[in-house]
Amino acid sequence: MNNRFLAVSLGILLAGTTTGCSNNVDELTLVTYSSFPAEDNDLNDALAEFTDDTGITVNILNAGDTGTMVTKAVLASGNPEGDVMWGIDNTLLSRATAADVFEPYIADAASTFDAQLVGLGDGIVTPVDFGDVCVNYDRSWFADNGLEPPTSLDELTDPAYKGLLAVQHPGTSSPGLAFLLSTIARLGDGWASYWQELVDNDVLVTNDWEEAYYGAFTRAGGDRPLVVSYGSSPPFEVLYGDDPNASVAPTGVIEDTCYRQVEFAGVLRGTEASDEARQLVDFLVSSTFQQHIPLNLYVFPVADVELDQVFVDHAVIPETPPALTPTEIDTGRAEWVEQWIDITG
Repeated sequence: MNNRFLAVSLGILLAGTTTGCSNNVDELTLVTYSSFPAEDNDLNDALAEFTDDTGITVNILNAGDTGTMVTKAVLASGNPEGDVMWGIDNTLLSRATAADVFEPYIADAASTFDAQLVGLGDGIVTPVDFGDVCVNYDRSWFADNGLEPPTSLDELTDPAYKGLLAVQHPGTSSPGLAFLLSTIARLGDGWASYWQELVDNDVLVTNDWEEAYYGAFTRAGGDRPLVVSYGSSPPFEVLYGDDPNASVAPTGVIEDTCYRQVEFAGVLRGTEASDEARQLVDFLVSSTFQQHIPLNLYVFPVADVELDQVFVDHAVIPETPPALTPTEIDTGRAEWVEQWIDITG
């Protein structure tokens, strides 16, 4: 999940795995996805508080899109690039656990979180935030073109919306995989024929979220007014749009397309600073850090912290989004993605 809505230029020290004895550690490396803010941000200021309290500096290692980050971690299992990973989600977690990427650790504070979110961590990693991957639409584009936006997953295959949708590749993008899982959870065995209909309706496939949202989406100057993004994208569009006090966000969310995505933090197996890495995980779910998540990563915190009003007013949380169990995802993911590739070419 990201300040998923701010392109980040990483100009920060990329330290390797912490070395030395666990009782003499002064640095940790936090491995994150590409849109985690690397500097000059409230989250970075919060991490500075961790440094003040512990004497341990946290260096951020940008490892690419979530899918790329997980692939790298799997290949380096037991010999990690860092000490803690932030941002692996429930669509990809089973892949990492199968490769023994993490040293099991659940923060004590997790006992106060939603039990369903904690359970998705499989007793190995700690939930840190959640949100929903959903199709978003550009309200102005539809109004200007005299077309009502679609209201359901099925309507995306309507010829009226031909050439309007951008999605991400599920093999390289976390939201892309979440949207594929949404179609599978909703349509069962009919998901493959549905995707063929999307292909016939000229769906655009990009490699990652940034390429779709900041490239193809009409709000960014592209030609696709429908894009797979997040239920929490509209608050971003309000804050960084023409009117930060707008009562209606420039973008809308098609709730019938949403799939719940939970992100986790975990101690990487092979770190030589296990105790300190656990301290960092504890800090990442503390109110000191969690309070800054909504307006910096545009997802919901797992801790009970006050939300900014723009987030309350404009973010979308579907009441009962469909879900697949971690076991179902682990069993079917590779075959589903391969079949999807065959369909989309």
